[in-house]
Parts: sequence; structure tokens; C-alpha cells
Amino acid sequence: MDIKFEKWQGLGNDFIILENADATSELAKVMCDRNFGVGADGIFSPVKFHSVQNTENVDIAWKFYNSDGSIAQMCGNGMRCFAKYVHSKGIINKHKFSVQTLAGVIIPEILETGKVQVNMGTPVFDVSRIPTKAADSFDFEVEGFNASAVSMGNPHCVIFTDGDTKKLAAEYGPQIELSPLFPEKTNVEFVEIKSRKKIKIDVWERGCGITMACGTGACASVVAGVKKGLLDNEVSVILPGGELLIHYEEGKNVFMTGDAQRVYSGVWYK
Repeated sequence: MDIKFEKWQGLGNDFIILENADATSELAKVMCDRNFGVGADGIFSPVKFHSVQNTENVDIAWKFYNSDGSIAQMCGNGMRCFAKYVHSKGIINKHKFSVQTLAGVIIPEILETGKVQVNMGTPVFDVSRIPTKAADSFDFEVEGFNASAVSMGNPHCVIFTDGDTKKLAAEYGPQIELSPLFPEKTNVEFVEIKSRKKIKIDVWERGCGITMACGTGACASVVAGVKKGLLDNEVSVILPGGELLIHYEEGKNVFMTGDAQRVYSGVWYK
């Protein structure tokens, strides 16, 4: 069967959305390949093409894989693309709706500006749920860096630095992703604080490597900064692919606002 798909991007974080097939690990590895496939950071399909448990009280669900074929519990940039995709296709007719993910129920809202605000839920600091083997999720050392661990439905290792975030992410991201401190591997953020209202980050994504942007990584970085007393509650996050606005008040939900755009549609010939 030929597979119809659309290519979407959110701040350069790009995704393949399958229109008439179920996303699988094998499809992710071949279609996301940037030399022999379509090329993308991840691949997903709406719930109408697969079965997801506990979807009775939600509007829709997705099935999501990273480019290396591993399962992704959650993806902030991908969620914005997913929200605009299902709305543009008429699969969902509401501007604000619920999506079942492996990280729980996520609430995106398509704003009048065309941007998407996503209620990313409450961050997790408990070491057993992140998960991390660090004794204290906010004060441990990894590869010589002082780090903080946060889960936004997927694990993150946040490192504040005065160094070159791009260089550090490329050099140390692979080792930290696979550190024994993270039994399910981890995303890695190197964060430069510009002011209490603005940060710059470069991300090594679990299962993808260096990407143009990471929505959950932006959220985790702001959460860590607020908890450490370094940042205000609303922060502009500068990533290689563009800017996200993150709002977080301690003990409450994290809101992420940013753009998402359709790039093209196509057919994958099996």
C-alpha cells in the first residue's frame, strides 16, 4: 500500500504525519532517514489508524516514534504540528481539545494568531518517575557538569552554562543521553541565561541527536530555571529554529506557545 503523508515543522523540528497508515518503528527508521527517506526528527499517526488505551475521555490520540525507531512519550513541537494537522483535516473541529499521549493527556489550543498554545501539564521532579538514578534530581553531577533532571512526560537533563551551548550539546549530548544515571536515556539541554525573561538553549534529543528545537526541552529548561530562582515565570526561549514562549508558575502547569507549519504532502511508495 502506498502511504500518504504530510511533512510539518515546528521551529525546524520536523515530522512526518501518516494519513492512511499506522506509525511503526520500522517506518520511522526508513522514512525519517535524511538521505534515503523523507527526512524528519519523528513520525506519528492519529488515533483513527491505531488502538490506544484509555482514550474514552479524550478527543484524539497519537502514536509517535523518534527517527531512530524508539517510542517517544511526548514531543512539544510535534504536538503543535499534530494539533494544526488534525484541525486542518477536519478530524477535530474544536480549537481546544485533548490528546492522549504516553505522557498523559495534553491540551493544545489553536489561537487566533495561528500559533498553538499547549498545556504541557505539571513537571515531574521525583527521581523514580523521571527516571534518574541521581539521589537529588536538582543537584547532581554528570560528565563534569552540575545538572538538574526534570520530566515533561519524557526525561530531561538541564545544564546551565556560560559556555558555547551549541558546541557543548554536540560534544557532551551523546554521552549524557546514555549516562547510567538515566536508565531510559535522556534529552540534554545546555542553557545560556540572557536575562530573567530570556534564555538560549541547544538540545541533544534522545533518539534524534541535535535538533533545531525541542518543545519539552524548552519547558524543562524554564522549569529548572524557575525552581532554581534564576528565571521569571514567563520566559522567551531562543532555539536554533526560532522562539517559544514558556509560562510556568511553580506547582502548576507549563504552557508553551509557538508556531507550526505544513511543509508539503507526498506519497511513500512501499
